[in-house]
Amino acid sequence: MDAPISFWKGLPFGLQHVMAMFVANLAPIFLVAAAAKMSPAQSAMVIQNGLLVAGLGTCLQLYPLWRVGARLPMVTGISFTYVAAAVAIVAHQGYGAVVGAVLAGGLVELILGLTADHWKRFVPPIVSAVVVTSIGFSLLQVGAQSFGGGAGARDFGSWQNLTLATISLIACLAFQLIMKGTAKQLSVLFGLVVGYLAALTMGKVDFTGFHNLQAVSLPRFIPFKPEFDAGAIISFALLYVVSSVEVIGDTTALCKVGMDRRPTDREMSGAIAGDGLISIVSGVFGCLPLTSFAQNIGLVSMTKVVNRKVILSGGCILILASFVPGVAAAFNSLPQAVLGGCTIMMFGNIMLSGFQMIAEAGFTQRNITIAALSLTIGIGFTQVKEIFVAFPALFRSIFANNCIAVAFVVAVVLNLVLPEEGRFQVARS
Repeated sequence: MDAPISFWKGLPFGLQHVMAMFVANLAPIFLVAAAAKMSPAQSAMVIQNGLLVAGLGTCLQLYPLWRVGARLPMVTGISFTYVAAAVAIVAHQGYGAVVGAVLAGGLVELILGLTADHWKRFVPPIVSAVVVTSIGFSLLQVGAQSFGGGAGARDFGSWQNLTLATISLIACLAFQLIMKGTAKQLSVLFGLVVGYLAALTMGKVDFTGFHNLQAVSLPRFIPFKPEFDAGAIISFALLYVVSSVEVIGDTTALCKVGMDRRPTDREMSGAIAGDGLISIVSGVFGCLPLTSFAQNIGLVSMTKVVNRKVILSGGCILILASFVPGVAAAFNSLPQAVLGGCTIMMFGNIMLSGFQMIAEAGFTQRNITIAALSLTIGIGFTQVKEIFVAFPALFRSIFANNCIAVAFVVAVVLNLVLPEEGRFQVARS
């Protein structure tokens, strides 16, 4: 991790890490900005800030401050975990409530990271697996809405939108099947480029955001006034707990594939605390929370490149890109249907990753019961929101639209109350 290497020699490998996560880093912002009905200028500004905080978060995980940061070759980006909850909050309380929840919840994750030794035992692999699976399920509707042209679009479901989304999806699949090695990591970027070119020929690209565009611009500090809504904060706080569980899995996977060892307690707690601190910074810049990116862990698995200076060059590229508004404007001009065609596959991959984690946890009768019941209640109940009508308004605001939070709470409770596997089998017989 600390071998000497020149900046220029490591730069291509750092750039590769940026390319692997670039689209996934900005896609959550794009989806929530569309739900918040931001102007092109506002959306471009938030995307620009998103590049900055992703770069800063990567640097923090590589080179920690005190106990905050993992000191591991991690790349951070805007997390998909919060998209569904953010969209629901935006619809009822506005984007200011999202920013307030990001700030307050980030403090929760920071504290969770610094105290990880005291609570890790309550989140075994099967609970982590349920969380990841429910995240995948919660994003399927978001992907489908984008595929049709975006929620609230006047031409939603039109043949033009469906054609653009299908072209993008086929391009992603073709690139992934044809290319070999690390190039496969760029399949989403390839699909976006192909879809964007197709949208240009169909006249579906909005160039409004390029009007009066500056060559260089400083990221905006506190672009939105935070609003601290209790329901939004509690909802996000639960998701920050969920994200902490994800970080445990990501850190374990990174150390296994990159260095063939388990992470130390210091690395584990530092990674969670680092996500919490950079998420607070992200809220200050009007963005969503950040977390370590599984795409980049996959890249480490393929290349075995774990040098911190190499990954640092990628973080520096992200920071530099945040000062060029043209990057954000170009992404903001991308039609929702093109993004939907590419991201719908990514959302499916998240769901399948959850299935793989369930299999790795083991198909014992106890684990099957925890997974089956928590996913059934989490996904099923939130599809029939009327089932929460008898509960207080605060409870409904947290759980009625958030299958991740419901599944997580049910899984944790079941893990605590169900007997161990041996006694569980006896009890069933």
